[in-house]
Amino acid sequence: MNDTGTTQPSQSDGHTPYSRYVQTEVLHTLQEFVSDSPAEPAFLANVQISEIYWALITRELVAAQIELRHDRIAATNRILRRIVSHMEAFNANWRSLSWLTPAELMPILKGLSAKHGKDTALQGWTFREMTFLLGVKDRPSLEHFEPQPQRHLQLTERLNSPSLYDDILAALARDGKPVPENYLKHDYAKAYKPSKEIEAIWAEIYRRDDPADQWRSLAELLADIAVEFTNWKYLHLMATRRTFGSRPAYHGVDAIQWLLPTMEEVPFPEVWTARGLVS
Repeated sequence: MNDTGTTQPSQSDGHTPYSRYVQTEVLHTLQEFVSDSPAEPAFLANVQISEIYWALITRELVAAQIELRHDRIAATNRILRRIVSHMEAFNANWRSLSWLTPAELMPILKGLSAKHGKDTALQGWTFREMTFLLGVKDRPSLEHFEPQPQRHLQLTERLNSPSLYDDILAALARDGKPVPENYLKHDYAKAYKPSKEIEAIWAEIYRRDDPADQWRSLAELLADIAVEFTNWKYLHLMATRRTFGSRPAYHGVDAIQWLLPTMEEVPFPEVWTARGLVS
């Protein structure tokens, strides 16, 4: 018994409290290699770390939505600051693959295809859920998850639910800002279309230039998140250029040509365009 009167697990089960909590015995069995490439341990570790970070950021985005729905903007901003920190750390992971060459990558991809079937990074459901929460909605992407009915349902529900930005606009409206009604009640699954009216709201927030204004702080945090999200996509693009080149990838399309348009998917668009209205 410990001081609280509860029974502690015995370490005779072959685990320490640390190993039970972190699940190290399970964790270190999850690297199943498919090639003899010396780069594969680093490649797989990077991918698995990415999955953990995407899930973490998703959890934080949902927590921020809960705070927004109670109009707790200061609490929302604390969560958004954490998200920026998570994204910065996550993006730093690319450094561990900066040395990767085509000769080191291709055996991994060939082994993956031979053992598990043709791969596409588009089937990362944690990344897709995170992007939906950031407001980058894309219904056709759901087709990649049909082999996973549970995840397909999960992503369909997320696609049809408010994004973080939708909740921010709703909170702005409750705070008396003139958010157009059609941005408060709309089809959440459709791609977001920027509004001049919403742009004007952010511009007015910036014109006040009050560092104590929670909305101004929130706007800057949204900009930080958008920058880190775009940084990740840029680092992904450049890693693909460096290791994969112009080979056909997604549905036979040149990998670079597939990724380039995604660089235009910048979340929270009016937070950016409003800056051009402030003098």
